[in-house]
Amino acid sequence: MEYNTNSLEENWMPFTGNRDFKKSPRIVVRGEGLYYFDHKGGKIFDGSSALFCCPLGHGRKEIAQAVHEQLLQNDYTPPFQLGHPGAFDLAQRVARITPDPLNHIFFANSGSEAIDTALKIAMAYHRTRGEGQRTRFVSRERAYHGVNIGGTSLAGMVKNRETFTGVMPGVVHMRHTWDPKQVFTQGQPKHGAELAEDLARICETYGGSTIAACFVEPIAGSTGCLVPPVGYLERLREICTQHGILLVFDEVITGFGRTGAPFAAQAFGVTPDIMTMAKAITNGCQPMGAIAVKDDIYTTIVDAAPENAIELFHGYTYSSHPAACAAGVAVQKIYDAENTFEKAAKMSGYFQEALFSLKDMDCLKDIRGYGMMGAIELKPKGAPGALGTQFQKDLFWRGLHVKFTGDSGIVAPAFIAEEKDIDILIDLLRKALKEL
Repeated sequence: MEYNTNSLEENWMPFTGNRDFKKSPRIVVRGEGLYYFDHKGGKIFDGSSALFCCPLGHGRKEIAQAVHEQLLQNDYTPPFQLGHPGAFDLAQRVARITPDPLNHIFFANSGSEAIDTALKIAMAYHRTRGEGQRTRFVSRERAYHGVNIGGTSLAGMVKNRETFTGVMPGVVHMRHTWDPKQVFTQGQPKHGAELAEDLARICETYGGSTIAACFVEPIAGSTGCLVPPVGYLERLREICTQHGILLVFDEVITGFGRTGAPFAAQAFGVTPDIMTMAKAITNGCQPMGAIAVKDDIYTTIVDAAPENAIELFHGYTYSSHPAACAAGVAVQKIYDAENTFEKAAKMSGYFQEALFSLKDMDCLKDIRGYGMMGAIELKPKGAPGALGTQFQKDLFWRGLHVKFTGDSGIVAPAFIAEEKDIDILIDLLRKALKEL
């Protein structure tokens, strides 16, 4: 059988305009440090750490070597009723940096799977406690929690929901926290904590005892870095505690140093009951997601079953895959050895000042940011999102990758970036924005 190696047609690409892409493909053939290299020989500054996955930059040979050695030694062990050393090693390393008492780690293969797992853990926890009536879940407008059916149900982005009508019932959405009165606010807005009262109103409407969990991104990432107002997360925590609702932080983007702390929970001083993570857990080198739960949740579910019985009927064929665990362990070692989170915290101030230096650009509707992530929001032209989609494509050929959702571009450089690298990033962005 013969193959046309230049054909692009067979690959149905995700979250991509396939017909448009295949007319003018943007193909990355190599990554090294802060840069991608395309099929035409171009050099592209990775301004979004890929999909916020690669804070250590690209081409880290020590991660590749760890995966290579693991595959030669043990390529696959079923995670059901069997284990391998790497899974326990990685779980312990992750648990050391999660906020106490979130000390038990369940492995999945993506952020989407982590969210669906968190949903199931919440259901199992309440049912085990004799509160099976807690069948409702609360999320937010403009939320992104992956694309599995549970995450799609929680989603607050219309394009991620409108085609898929068979979602979970019983999901109620709070308002998002972006306020046009607070445009160009650097860090946490001073006003807006009262938006957390949406959760209290939902409890009054449906009964707090019917709600299993409240899912929020500490910083809403995919819709453009919506930073929580001062006091907002704290109030959500209070309401959840008052009504016995589990508070779940989706830290798939914010986890592993993006906010200057290991997790946003520590950066904001608010401890959830469950926390999801993915992306930077392996620096994007292997697919992996994880769910951290409080000790009480773990023991409640595990201790309720007979000693020789399965306690949670959930898991994935590739949960804690040996190669993914090897990548994860290698990455956690680098985080420790290179003081990665501390470096990110120190660079955050310079990065934020540089990003907000763009506020004089007439084409910008807003700039938001916290830690080593921020967003520029373009004033729309034509249909919502049309300009942002085109601008992301144009940026690539100018030598810069920035991930856009609608008209908001999320700027999140790797933590290995130095001040001169931030300057290059902002200069590329400014020159492109001038031509809009």
